[in-house]
Amino acid sequence: MARIVFIGDDFTGASDTLATLSERGARARLFLDMPKAEETADLDAVGIATDLRARSPEDIATRLGAMAPALRTLSPRFVHYKICSTFDSAPQTGSIGAAVKTLEATLAPSRTIVVGGQPSLGRYCLFGTLFARAPDGEVYRIDRHPIMSHHPVTPMDEADLRIHLARQGLEGLSLTGRKTLDRALKTDRTLVDAIERQDIDRLGRLLMEIDDQEEPMLLVGASSVAEALFPAEPSIEPRTIPARWERGPVLAVAGSRSSATANQIAAAGSYERLALQREDLGHPEELASRCAGRIEAGANVMINLRPDLDYGTTPIALSDWMARLTGSILDQCHVAGIAVAGGDTSSALVKQLGFRSLSFIERAGPGVAICRGHAGGTPLDGTVLLLKGGQVGATDLFEQFAARFPR
Repeated sequence: MARIVFIGDDFTGASDTLATLSERGARARLFLDMPKAEETADLDAVGIATDLRARSPEDIATRLGAMAPALRTLSPRFVHYKICSTFDSAPQTGSIGAAVKTLEATLAPSRTIVVGGQPSLGRYCLFGTLFARAPDGEVYRIDRHPIMSHHPVTPMDEADLRIHLARQGLEGLSLTGRKTLDRALKTDRTLVDAIERQDIDRLGRLLMEIDDQEEPMLLVGASSVAEALFPAEPSIEPRTIPARWERGPVLAVAGSRSSATANQIAAAGSYERLALQREDLGHPEELASRCAGRIEAGANVMINLRPDLDYGTTPIALSDWMARLTGSILDQCHVAGIAVAGGDTSSALVKQLGFRSLSFIERAGPGVAICRGHAGGTPLDGTVLLLKGGQVGATDLFEQFAARFPR
């Protein structure tokens, strides 16, 4: 029986929770589909990565409903619906409300707890209002954040999370403030404030004290949920997979068009950078052959979307296209590692390449995990993957990743 089951609404977020749990001593594994019981027997935490953040509420309800029977067989004490720390979602795309209502209807949890902040990542929730640190180091209310207020798919135009989630059908959220958190959690549906690590620690202690043995608790939030469930202890050794840094070039695929990723691309001087043009979409075979040729010649290669270009298609279609392009490249050459920027792109790419699950290797910075992909019986089994969301990571992230592999 897994103590925790976490469902990531995109792949980069799910891999960050995998990293958080592994760093704190949990036996954790991230799967692309519902695992079989024998695959989870020795695990404390089981993750399932999805692309629900990019899906309609109807898709979200259908997919989570189909997962429910298998989720129940795992008998978890906690079910964590892992979302982005900035809560970026909308009534028609990536609806957190649709996901929570489906999980409540199918799992009948004892209570639903929404964790509003992740202080370790510069995300703060006070009086139900969300604030986030930006790449310039300043903290903004989320509806005034220079990136998230202008998100191309789900711009955050409301900082009060109760209002934001009510628009998605998740009504009736009470608020558990920081002062009352010392005493008790409100029952049913409640939003929990958090502006410092001690708030997350107090939440974790309360969760352990609640005696809801018959039904699981449904926890909604970023990796702060994992931080609460597995408090950091100096004596605990992270459960990592020893790194095997192969010799050779790496491939980077940047589907995110955020300003933070744009700065990382600009700093990636050791890569041959190929910014995709609209006409490239009609000639993927030619582009794949060109990239494979440069990799075979020993070059690190980066493929990225241009922030200023209208590609004439949807974000999901672009992510799927980049995933297929990556598969075509890897059919023609071998790389030592793959770095991916963008949650939707990561989800599409990992599925396209046929990985069954991921295990944690090490951190590449806050919110960024380096993992090993498992695809038994295929040439890609054991591939090193860096997966990151659009807004996270140091400016030289891609350079640091390439430097890990001897040349």
